[in-house]
Amino acid sequence: MSLTPPDLWPGADGQPVACREKLKVLAENHAEATQVLRDVFEDAVLMGVDEAAMRRILTGLVENLPSPRKPAGSQGGAA
Repeated sequence: MSLTPPDLWPGADGQPVACREKLKVLAENHAEATQVLRDVFEDAVLMGVDEAAMRRILTGLVENLPSPRKPAGSQGGAA
């Protein structure tokens, strides 16, 4: 993976996202996420956290983000 945004953003239907406004937002989000993750990673490593462990922690964070496509009632508990 690169720190630059991908050339193509794959859509849920398998086709690349083509809308210019969506591509602009995706590129801006990518840049923002890159900077925030870089800051978090650097802070942790400079404060003594093991670099490999921090990479695993950040990867786990992304892997466990809830999907915005899940039905609202699927998380259990009363609203």
